[in-house]
This record gives sequence, C-alpha cells and structure tokens, in this order.
Amino acid sequence: MGIDKQSDIAANIQIGPTTLGMVRIYIEAEGLELPLDFDPEEAEEIAEELLAAAEAARSMGSGPAKGRK
Repeated sequence: MGIDKQSDIAANIQIGPTTLGMVRIYIEAEGLELPLDFDPEEAEEIAEELLAAAEAARSMGSGPAKGRK
C-alpha cells in the first residue's frame, strides 16, 4: 500500500513523552499495537514534516471538509 492510497483501516494514535525522555507515537489498529519512540530532535523533524504535508494537502484543495477527519 502506498502513501497516496485510500484505506479502510481505522486506527487510534496517541503522542506523548516517555519517562525516559523520548517522544512516543503509539498506534493501535485491528489488534496491532505499535509504540514508536523518538528522541526530541527526531520528534521535531517529524512535526515539521507533518506541518509541511498538511500545507501541501491544503493547497491541493480536495481534502476532507473542514472539521472532518
């Protein structure tokens, strides 16, 4: 499955700090639990990539209506 393909898989995501000073992105979907730990610098890079992707998606103008996810 590529990054630009639609999926019917529903998932929950949680993001927060760990007691070891890492940033955890925790994904849970259909019996899968995936904890991903990043040092703070990596987490900042991921945040920048998310913001850039959101800006690019917004400029495409065909995303979901505002307020829908």
